[in-house]
Amino acid sequence: MLAPDGAPVDVDLAYTLAANEGVCVRPLLRKVTDRATGDVRTVPIRCGSTRESVCPPCATKARRVRMQQCREGWHLTEDPPLPERGFGEEPGGHEVEEGPGEVEQSQCERRVRSTRRRQDAPGLPRVPMEDRTTGQAFTAPDGTCYRPSMFITWTLPSYGKVIPGTGIPADPARYDYRRAALDALHFPKLVDRLWQNLRRCAGFKVQYFSAVEAQRRLAPHLHAAIRGAIPRKTIRQVTKATYFQLWWPAFDEIRYQGDRLPVWDREAGGYCDPETGHPLTTFRDALDELDDDPDARPAHVVRFGQQTDVKGLIGGSKDSERAVGYLCKYLTKSVADTYADPATSGLTEDQHTAYEAHIGRLHEQVLWLPCTPECANWLRYGIQPDAAGPGLTPGMCPAPHHDRENLGIGGRRVLVSRQWSGKTLTEHRADRAAVVRQALEAAGIDAPEADRCAADVLDDDGLPRFVWEDVPVDQRDYPAVILASVREHRAWKAQYEQAKTIAVQRESPPQLACGQSFGKGEGDRP
Repeated sequence: MLAPDGAPVDVDLAYTLAANEGVCVRPLLRKVTDRATGDVRTVPIRCGSTRESVCPPCATKARRVRMQQCREGWHLTEDPPLPERGFGEEPGGHEVEEGPGEVEQSQCERRVRSTRRRQDAPGLPRVPMEDRTTGQAFTAPDGTCYRPSMFITWTLPSYGKVIPGTGIPADPARYDYRRAALDALHFPKLVDRLWQNLRRCAGFKVQYFSAVEAQRRLAPHLHAAIRGAIPRKTIRQVTKATYFQLWWPAFDEIRYQGDRLPVWDREAGGYCDPETGHPLTTFRDALDELDDDPDARPAHVVRFGQQTDVKGLIGGSKDSERAVGYLCKYLTKSVADTYADPATSGLTEDQHTAYEAHIGRLHEQVLWLPCTPECANWLRYGIQPDAAGPGLTPGMCPAPHHDRENLGIGGRRVLVSRQWSGKTLTEHRADRAAVVRQALEAAGIDAPEADRCAADVLDDDGLPRFVWEDVPVDQRDYPAVILASVREHRAWKAQYEQAKTIAVQRESPPQLACGQSFGKGEGDRP
């Protein structure tokens, strides 16, 4: 029960109540002034976090939107339009094709290194390209038409023996943590190459919805829903032939650490040796030396492991729906927390302690290895980061790759091709809100205005009617705001349940998006 108005409310109680009701537990507070009426009120805005540890309701809502996005694009029978990409939208698929050799481009400048394919990698066949994104249809002897799609999981190779069912290295001293960390840091680049190669060899514009997750051993792997069927032989061949070469200066020898670190020279505009005062080699000069060396080798090569799981699925089947849930299962958890919870991991107390130590050893490597040309960790190896400035300290790079919760996977966890569903993620969110609004309007219930308090609503003088301001810290009363949000959520939920009852009585239930309701953690405010 809600506390009476004016009564003191415990913060923890308000948090628990909001989480149970599906209301954001850490909303951003803004003060909105209506210039037409003079009314001033505090408006909570969902934090929009995708992490359950930060805000369970917002993370659950984000995961359900992703599940809807996955369903809508998986088994299409016609090519969807190419969505217009607006500000803040995910870039989606990769349409870049490689030339006769590989094209390696550093992030610091438009530097291109063209080489032939590695001799230890199988070749990639070329097939005629068809201008389609859907899979082929097959007709059974009974006349039934099938258009199968696929669910594929790609993994990285082994870095050492692990105890079965635990993910814990059998011998931590022989486990290759450095290679595991580098593979995780550059896994997205390997995935980019995979889609390029798969499209080239499949013969059509392969569309995908994929999620990067961590295996129990903490190595990232890729789950992918793919529209259309590709021969398993082709998938195996592409997997073996796909690799990514990292053409960076060598970073095997640590030259500076502890209290002995390079110092910033303001006059020289760069970092220098703390004892001799000699400037460190810049990242670009180091790349020039690499280009001039005919015997140069890549600093690291990333490949997929031998284990690749391929399943064929039919749209609308129970297996397909289970795959959607499995694909999005861990999107609300950080990489390190996926299997680290002792309550759900199934590990004994000693095994859990060993697993935490495994996470710590991997994080130690991720923390100190360079993640980009601009990373401060380059100073450890006697190289100035690209575009270096004062204040850089090894081990203090702000990139999320180095965080313990990410363990090298610092980019987007969900990768979606641009012609997957023909909609942006924002449009998918709007679809869910529109379903609720339509149900309310069909039942004769007034739905809240979609643009209420919007900054682009103008007053009679042509200026914005609503003025938005940040709420000063000393005026923020989160428990009161959260309780008000809970009351509003309950009212909307009751209206929505009433609308559904009326629709059933009329024998015309509203067509909800698959799995959508206005229950705990699932509501979409119109």
